[in-house]
Amino acid sequence: MSTPTISLTFLLLIIHATVLLVPSQSSSIIPSRYDGFVYKKRAASTATVMIEAFYDPVCPDSRDSWPPLKQAVDHYGPAVVSLIVHTFPLPYHDNAFVTSRALHIVNELNTSLTYHLLEAFFKHQEQFYNAPTINMSRQAVLDQVIGFASGTLGNSLKSAITSGFKDSKTGTKTRVSFKYGCSRGVYGTPFFFINGFVLPFNDDAPIDFDGWKKIIDPLIANKHQHYPSSVF
Repeated sequence: MSTPTISLTFLLLIIHATVLLVPSQSSSIIPSRYDGFVYKKRAASTATVMIEAFYDPVCPDSRDSWPPLKQAVDHYGPAVVSLIVHTFPLPYHDNAFVTSRALHIVNELNTSLTYHLLEAFFKHQEQFYNAPTINMSRQAVLDQVIGFASGTLGNSLKSAITSGFKDSKTGTKTRVSFKYGCSRGVYGTPFFFINGFVLPFNDDAPIDFDGWKKIIDPLIANKHQHYPSSVF
């Protein structure tokens, strides 16, 4: 998990974000809909085992944890397991916010493409690490992210993605995701909740497919429901 020694700056960021979550008469941080990207446009339901994952697109641990989680969710199917991914851009990853914002922009354009872009960021995230971009201007990094996203999803989307970065609402959505994570005690990535409860994590290695099965199987065994035989 990307959780180095928490600096005073990071602690202040979390405190500031949490304070901003307190309702006020002048403004509200409550979004118009539940935060996050629903996997494969499957309706997240309390009738399923609901997994929520908090990811940073340029976090190596997030990247490594995704394939086995995806395998498990696909294995059980939408009648049994639902998944929502929230972006949680870590402040010590220089380009975490801009790549997270790109995901929010694409999700507004076409929800079918959101996870495709997330997987592309995971596959090529070295391009956006701190060291390779340290001498680049903010605009140059933004141009690189726009070029990468449009090159991944289709150049016909380049204009719309560029416009999305000029729209302050997409920045707000990205900040809301971060603040939402802070409100639930998230402090690193990847971070998981199962049916609303935090999943204890192991820093040594990501949860593999068998690990996810050991978590999910007892939960569905306790439900008085019938699932397709292919599930098991």
